[in-house]
Amino acid sequence: MQPGPTNLLTDIDGLTVGNADDALLKSGVTVILCEAPAVAAVHVMGGAPGTRETDLLAPENAIERADAIVFSGGSAFGLDAAGGVQAWLRAQGRGFSVAGHRVPIVPAAILFDLANGGDKNWGRYSPYRELGYAAAESARRQFALGTVGAGVGATVAGLKGGLGSASARLEIGVTVAALAAVNAIGSPVIGDSRHFWAAPFEQEDEFGGLGLPSPMPADPGKVLLKYRDMAPAGANTTIVVVATDAALSKAEAKRLAVCAHDGFARALWPSHTPHDGDLVFCLATGNQPRPQELNDFIDLCALAASTVSRAIARAVYSATPAPGDIFPTWRERFGKSG
Repeated sequence: MQPGPTNLLTDIDGLTVGNADDALLKSGVTVILCEAPAVAAVHVMGGAPGTRETDLLAPENAIERADAIVFSGGSAFGLDAAGGVQAWLRAQGRGFSVAGHRVPIVPAAILFDLANGGDKNWGRYSPYRELGYAAAESARRQFALGTVGAGVGATVAGLKGGLGSASARLEIGVTVAALAAVNAIGSPVIGDSRHFWAAPFEQEDEFGGLGLPSPMPADPGKVLLKYRDMAPAGANTTIVVVATDAALSKAEAKRLAVCAHDGFARALWPSHTPHDGDLVFCLATGNQPRPQELNDFIDLCALAASTVSRAIARAVYSATPAPGDIFPTWRERFGKSG
């Protein structure tokens, strides 16, 4: 298994990613645009999700494809971002055709970054609708990782979080990729060490090449929590899109989203808590044939999980400092070379 050419979500042909953010707000929006509507599904395992249009993605429901997926900061206020993306798509003539109208299908999920030191005194209406429009307008194949878009205000236990991505290619020619906005209550590193839980899956030193600690910390399972004394419900979330160019049904895309959640458990300790809104969207563009053998689909599921783990670690590894941060970046705490 090797990463794709850019090791980004956009190694899946037909997908672009746009980011828009506000440094004073310490928050932002990330949008994944589908050049053609893609088969879409979702699986939620966190106890405090904030979402839009996720019921529509259930396999038994009518709409099969989405035009875009939105990640936003701002807690429930950030759901406005999807309206901005929808407005941009409508101006392009995009969307589901019904009764002579075009309705862009834009599922969205939010993370809680209200308490990260940014100025949230935005007045009557939040800025997220306009940030959503700007993110859609900026969507490209190449995009930055770390402190950008929905990752600008993200934090984890004791460190800044961020936006991360990774990709991988199966021997059968199918590609899988992930994009993660990492704002977890738990920790991406093992105990008090600099080493990432996701280390066994790392490719080409993409998050420092440190491997696992040797010896392991005396208490590697020590539970480090962000805001342990406050632990407000909904104050954390890791949002992921896992995408493939394989032709999948909506039910198969749902299964891939379910399996991709294993990547959370391999990269964050703990994950899927009552105070995380952890979820995985899945997009299948269909540019490659459906895996014909059962074992090939199992391989795709396993690789989706490991790719999610890598994307989560890259998000934290790539974070950069900014004025007013409440937590240091991984590089500030552990040094650039680890």
